[in-house]
Amino acid sequence: MSQVIAGAGTPETHWRPWLAGLAAPTAVPPATPPGRAPRVLVLVAHPDDEVLGAGGLLHGLARRGWRVDVVWATDGEASHPGSTVVSGAELARRRREESVQARDVLGLDGTTTWLALPDSGLLGREADVAAAADRALQDGGVDLVLAPWREDGHPDHEVCGRAAARAAARHGVPLWEVPIWAWHWGTADVLAPRWSHAHLVALDEATRTVKAAAVAQFVTQVRPLGPAAADRAVLPPEVLARFARDVELVLVTPAVPS
Repeated sequence: MSQVIAGAGTPETHWRPWLAGLAAPTAVPPATPPGRAPRVLVLVAHPDDEVLGAGGLLHGLARRGWRVDVVWATDGEASHPGSTVVSGAELARRRREESVQARDVLGLDGTTTWLALPDSGLLGREADVAAAADRALQDGGVDLVLAPWREDGHPDHEVCGRAAARAAARHGVPLWEVPIWAWHWGTADVLAPRWSHAHLVALDEATRTVKAAAVAQFVTQVRPLGPAAADRAVLPPEVLARFARDVELVLVTPAVPS
């Protein structure tokens, strides 16, 4: 369901009143067996997806003792095609570093896996993403899977969402999906009918501050790389406003017994 992700998108002034009036339940992490640290598997397309969509949630889980294992399908090397100052290889290196720094800010503990598949090319590598998701769940120790929404509008995000959904269903693990670019192209009247399974995660001021600090680590995305149009910030202030809210929204699919 690829969408045009360009321009300023739907303003945050559209979303805040709708979210404030949304009668959605609170997202409650699943109960976990005693005797081991609970574990969430995060499967995302690009470095920063996990922080933008669920940085507050992941920080909260980590504070409650959850292990946060993250699989990045790509290194995000295609965020600035045609850049006049940074090569794709250098951008990939920087974005990995930024993700590690953001993890430290959020206080996450767990494994990190980089599949290094082609950025903006996951449609042709969906089987590889699905295989990685399946491998990550094979040991049976994952209590929750988190991924971008399957209809997020960005093909790479949707591949990860579909792969996570299939793997979670196959292994009997609950799935939480997070919209990221849907906030850009969508509107409340379009998306509300598809989000009947929405739950909210309330973020207190301290958590919002930590999340903002984690987002700020992605310098290659929140600041221009250079003066040329090809080097403009991918996440300008009007986009970042969608991820500075006092709530995060997750789409909850309960576990299917395996």
